[in-house]
Amino acid sequence: MFEVLARQPDDPLLALIGLYGADARAGKVDLGVGVYRDETGATPIFRAVKAAERRLVETQPTKAYVGPEGDPVFLDRLWTLTAGEAGRGRETAALQTPGGSGALRIAADLMARTGTRRVWLGLPSWPNHAAILKAAGLEVATYPFFDVPAQMVLFDRMMEALSGAAAGDGVLLHASCHNPTGANLDADQWRAVSELIAARGLLPLVDIAYQGYGRGLDEDAAGLRTLLDIVPEALVAVSCSKSFGLYRERTGAVYATCGDAQTALVVRGHFAGLARVSYSMPPDHGSAVVSTILGDPALAADWKEELEAMRRRIVSIRERLAAGLSRRWQVLTAVAGQEGMFSLLPFEEAGVMKLRAEHAIYMPASGRINIAGLKSAEVDTVVEKFLSL
Repeated sequence: MFEVLARQPDDPLLALIGLYGADARAGKVDLGVGVYRDETGATPIFRAVKAAERRLVETQPTKAYVGPEGDPVFLDRLWTLTAGEAGRGRETAALQTPGGSGALRIAADLMARTGTRRVWLGLPSWPNHAAILKAAGLEVATYPFFDVPAQMVLFDRMMEALSGAAAGDGVLLHASCHNPTGANLDADQWRAVSELIAARGLLPLVDIAYQGYGRGLDEDAAGLRTLLDIVPEALVAVSCSKSFGLYRERTGAVYATCGDAQTALVVRGHFAGLARVSYSMPPDHGSAVVSTILGDPALAADWKEELEAMRRRIVSIRERLAAGLSRRWQVLTAVAGQEGMFSLLPFEEAGVMKLRAEHAIYMPASGRINIAGLKSAEVDTVVEKFLSL
């Protein structure tokens, strides 16, 4: 039976891991897969995560299933962190999921059940966004979001495209720290696009995966909170991979803000049903860690302190890169509207391959770089090699 299957192309980012690992050259640089790394090149475990895990080992009473919907305490605490005051008083259905990707897939499946057939996606975007939407049976329409050579958000063109969206269409937005560009909407732009979405009867799906890595925990959720204040209904996919360093624990959630309690109850039932026929029950360890941290003021304070230190390191690396590259490009910094772990540089694929072959600098062929993968001591050399293209 399996002989009828054609070989699938390798995932470019996952293939890059193997290529980097096989390179024996000293001084190689990994700007590929999007995980945070410290000055030693390690992806650390938060102090608060370790403390929460120790507490769970001693006090967790069972390893029984948590049920398809997940832990309601975790869901409530994470929603408070994400939505803030904008989430209070809103009727909301929630589901604990295997990571942010699981949240996006459940959201896409729910959209398909509502009769949504088309979702608008800004380009460029995280490659898995389109794949997840299509896997759920949704049509993907696109709008221009970012001009790579000019390194600028194409807000007017975005608004023009969304003005042609039909009532009932979905629209996917990045809350902050855009992957792959690092570009973000400002406060006025968030309000304008939120008002357009409400006026045209569109259903927004907001992906928030990097809260705390851009300008701060509340600042990185400000655009989402503006949207929630304006639109009657929204879907929000939350990932804890970056903000809590729980990459391998696959910890996330999806939320739907609804018009009334009865609608929220119906949506909650659909969430649970979609989970049941997909992965049945969500993993619990990561969510228990997050819930423990957010429920303990001392642990929460320590987590925020360490997250802020990581954010400041990214900002420092980004500013040094930007200063070095400013001889050719005005890129990377918040001045250019960019922040967080990623930037999409105006490199041709041939240039990326040259950097890989001649200088052992690894990044995807698109030119997307993970700034958090760069050590301070490597910045000057990387700038020199970038400018040599």
